[in-house]
Amino acid sequence: MSGDSVTKSDQTRKNIDTVPALRRAVTIMDLVAASGDGLTAAEITRHLALPKSTAHGQLNVLTELGLLVRTADGTFRLGPHLMRWADGFLSQMDIVALFREYFASDSALEGYTITLTVLDRDEVVYISCRNSDKPLGHTFRIGMRLPAPFTATGKMLLSRLNDDQLNALFNAHFPAPMTAASVQNLAELKQELATIRERHFSIDNGQIHAAMTCVGAAIYDHSGRAVAGIATSFLSSEAGAGLIDILGEKMRNAALALSRQCGYQG
Repeated sequence: MSGDSVTKSDQTRKNIDTVPALRRAVTIMDLVAASGDGLTAAEITRHLALPKSTAHGQLNVLTELGLLVRTADGTFRLGPHLMRWADGFLSQMDIVALFREYFASDSALEGYTITLTVLDRDEVVYISCRNSDKPLGHTFRIGMRLPAPFTATGKMLLSRLNDDQLNALFNAHFPAPMTAASVQNLAELKQELATIRERHFSIDNGQIHAAMTCVGAAIYDHSGRAVAGIATSFLSSEAGAGLIDILGEKMRNAALALSRQCGYQG
């Protein structure tokens, strides 16, 4: 057997041997992350049914790399090196690019206007949109702001806030209604938000434009925080209960797919 063949064979064997070690390392990291309070080496060994020598060797390497830290009480916790990876992931995450890419290839909502917004105190800001060819009587523009209580995305994002946060936003001033259907006050808004939390999608039933209905859902990031909202818009004359439920489910599915790309695990 030639020297080159031996070298290649040895390298292949090393690669094969490394894969289980990498899997064990990830399993250990997941276990420590889920523990909350940290785990001792003995607890990790017992939970994963690992040989002591294997577990200790793995823990030593993970600690050396800064992926785990050993505290004064002997427990292992997640280490600072993970933040470099997290920061790198977050810097690559562009919600607008994800939105455009997803809806460029999505056929389930083809023909519908789709918007992407973020919450800025008591307003939503439109940061991307895909306008359809169908006339709605209302044109969405990037940079446009609307009162959050009246829009589908705004209602969805506000539904993730607690009463204290809602009171801070709207106790002193509630926006003037845009149509006769617009929610009139904070008490009415809170009733709507309670329904949204149960249904998991939101409805603007002509509250920003009388002839237009919108259905929205929330996009969540890696921490479980609602970071943006998406909505589809269509003529109110088309808005039967069946269509709203169908589009509500489609928007939830689209929002979940985008959330997964943002690192959401829920």
